[in-house]
Amino acid sequence: MGICFSKKRSDTDESVRHVEFAGGNVHLVTTKESWDQKLTEAKNDGKIVIANFSASWCGPCRMIAPYYCELSEKYPSLMFLTIDVDELTEFSTSWDIKATPTFFFLRDGQQIDKLVGANKPELQKKITSIVDSESPAPQHK
Repeated sequence: MGICFSKKRSDTDESVRHVEFAGGNVHLVTTKESWDQKLTEAKNDGKIVIANFSASWCGPCRMIAPYYCELSEKYPSLMFLTIDVDELTEFSTSWDIKATPTFFFLRDGQQIDKLVGANKPELQKKITSIVDSESPAPQHK
């Protein structure tokens, strides 16, 4: 399981910075306003939000990004967001991000779960658990 700890990024390769983090149904959040807009949208649609706080220089973040995109396509009932901790430094600090990637699971803007590190099985388990808890129980006649 990979975790990266905070470091200063170099601006050497801006052109490919976000390519690996956006895709599928993953929304790249680049401003506090777009964060607020996505949370409002999720609340109105009754969706759980999974927020991936990551960094372009973080190996484990890059490793799990394609899997995160796959999950976003597999679970359209959830809203998948990615926040670059270097781009939104103050905002990320307000979430007390100590390592990347850190995944927050939010219902109506409130944290219901959290996962630190690029742990694919644990991420899948938490998503499955959330989806199962959101699904109405089958009706037996």
